[in-house]
Amino acid sequence: MDKRPIITLTTDFGYKDPFVGIMKGVMLKINPSIDIIDITHGITPQNILEASFMIEMSFAYFPVKTIHVVVIDPGVGSVRRPILVITDHHYFIGPDNGVFSRIYNSTESLNVIQITAEHYFMPNRSSTFHGRDIFAPVAAWLSKDINVSRFGEPVADYVSLQVPVPLMPTSNVIEGEVIYTDRFGNATTNIKVEKIDDVAKNNPEAKPKVLFKNKEAPIKYHYSQVSDKGIYSLTNSFGYLELFVYKGSASSDYGIVVGEKVTVILA
Repeated sequence: MDKRPIITLTTDFGYKDPFVGIMKGVMLKINPSIDIIDITHGITPQNILEASFMIEMSFAYFPVKTIHVVVIDPGVGSVRRPILVITDHHYFIGPDNGVFSRIYNSTESLNVIQITAEHYFMPNRSSTFHGRDIFAPVAAWLSKDINVSRFGEPVADYVSLQVPVPLMPTSNVIEGEVIYTDRFGNATTNIKVEKIDDVAKNNPEAKPKVLFKNKEAPIKYHYSQVSDKGIYSLTNSFGYLELFVYKGSASSDYGIVVGEKVTVILA
């Protein structure tokens, strides 16, 4: 039995308005055999970097040839281009505004196509809803095994945003920052545990200490290892260093926002 094509959706449309449901309807009219998976529609409105992080965390958990539609599109209706990104094992469709920046940095094989084949678009296009009029129908047609070359021409000048990366001012210090806060108030940093482990190889006796706002956030293995409302840290399920408050909200209790500096010292 043939596998049903999978299309995922990641948007900042929220759950109040009908936008997501309409996109699904468009795709199902073109290909009723697809499975549509919602990754999230709770991206902070117009936050391109947040969406880029969400899709980076998520896409590898889906089967080969999954099509990922990402619509965070403050430039909708402007000269920004619709693109189709082809990597080693997945496809990505969305606006050329840097939302796939983390994908560009994480794949060996990369082909970016400007989508120009308008016969794959909806016949009557608006200037405010390209999720419905361009991205959804293109994804559905792609799921019918249409060759990627038929959607447009390759481009090399696609938009790639600068993604915050940890710095090392000295050999035993890692300086990172908060890049995302989830609905529980946990604050994800851009410091991966593998980075800490690599630095620790130079000094096996060194113990990592996490500092935030000049306060130590002791490292724990899981949330319930603590019972107070202090700020602590652990490695989250995606391998990033995370700040948390057990049964509380690190972001609200400690005023944590994206961009806040976090330091790891190995001594």
